[in-house]
Amino acid sequence: MRLRRSLAVAVAVAVTTPVALFTAAPALAAGAPAAQTQNQPTYAELKKAAADAQKAYEKALAAKEQGQEKVKATLEALDSDTHPLKAATITADKAAEEAAAAETAAEKAVRDAEAAVEAAQGETEKAEAEKALETAEADLAKAVEAKEKADAAAEAARTALDDARVAAVREYSVLKKALDDALAAKEAAEEALGTAEECVRETGLTSLAVGLPAEVVAGTTVDFTLRVTNGTERTLTVDPLAFVHVDGERGGEKSRLAVEWSNGSGWHALNGDEPEHIAHIDTMAPGERSDVKLRVTVAPDAASADAFALFAADASSAYRPCVLGPMKRYDFELLPAGSDPGPVDDADPGQTGKDDDQRPATAGPGTTPQGGAAGQPVTTARTTPTTPTTRTAGTGTYGTTAATGGTLAQTGTSPALAPLGAASAVAVALGAGAVLAARRRMTADR
Repeated sequence: MRLRRSLAVAVAVAVTTPVALFTAAPALAAGAPAAQTQNQPTYAELKKAAADAQKAYEKALAAKEQGQEKVKATLEALDSDTHPLKAATITADKAAEEAAAAETAAEKAVRDAEAAVEAAQGETEKAEAEKALETAEADLAKAVEAKEKADAAAEAARTALDDARVAAVREYSVLKKALDDALAAKEAAEEALGTAEECVRETGLTSLAVGLPAEVVAGTTVDFTLRVTNGTERTLTVDPLAFVHVDGERGGEKSRLAVEWSNGSGWHALNGDEPEHIAHIDTMAPGERSDVKLRVTVAPDAASADAFALFAADASSAYRPCVLGPMKRYDFELLPAGSDPGPVDDADPGQTGKDDDQRPATAGPGTTPQGGAAGQPVTTARTTPTTPTTRTAGTGTYGTTAATGGTLAQTGTSPALAPLGAASAVAVALGAGAVLAARRRMTADR
């Protein structure tokens, strides 16, 4: 069955074709392989189908309202004595009544003639009475025939009038049925689009920090790499999400950390108050990997403190405008200036918890910083580090590259992720601690 089809605005098409298109959308679950999605309607097709179904519904509604006025006017006209069909019925009914009266009179004449025959005296009088009876009986036969014809004409006139009424009502019923079908198609299209817009998780879309030490001394700078790998079976548009923060720091105050990322042509600072999307990757094929350089500089006067970094990959595909990779949390420790920690291991990645598809608010118009209002501290809790699992390319290596070539990702703003700033605020859990955040419902205007 060919599912990639658009809906025509015409009511007849709108109520017959969209069912297969709409009902296919729920199959687009997280992790669905390309082989299962290649015949599914794309998000753009579902969006167009919903728009077409809305137009078809509006057209059907207008047609039904016009039809309602038309049938009302038609029935009123048919009830008017001046309408040809109603006038014909009146004339035919009158003729039938006159024929019935003539038949009654003829029947009486026959009875009178029969009585005259019975009362006749002599042969001459009886012969005249019998002749009169024959004439009366002939007149009655004509009257009966005339009445039958008049009754048939009256019945035909009434049937024509009734048929006109039924035709008017039937025409309206067709329009009402078309409206009901158009409404059902519209609701199915909206449900399919809503299902496609729901965020789904892709465990194979990984974001791992490589080289982030578990301890950082005040006054020093550490470099590390954020490695994003598309271990799914679908081509994605990816926006890595990054947030590096000191526990307890309030939004808006000067941070003890200065965090920057590079795409190979300069360094770009993170604001430090809220997570941000960095290093937009327009097209990331299955198995591809992209590395983003980051560096963290700790203020010379920074005291001992706990810090953490959150990394994830937010993405979209042709089928889903909101695809979320698992979020990883890295806890590390700030040491006072002059400390000699000796050999330092890399910070272990841990998952933030079962709600890691609830992304913290990202920088941009309309977003709310973590911790709620400005000046309120951001609070998190450490989690037990876990060993990450990553999907590998078909070669058996960590990941191969094609368009990105394993080099630094290119910058830009994803049109699929542009509406993220309009998310509503909700409370979600990151690890064992509560973080006030906003769930980002990613919608695509591709």
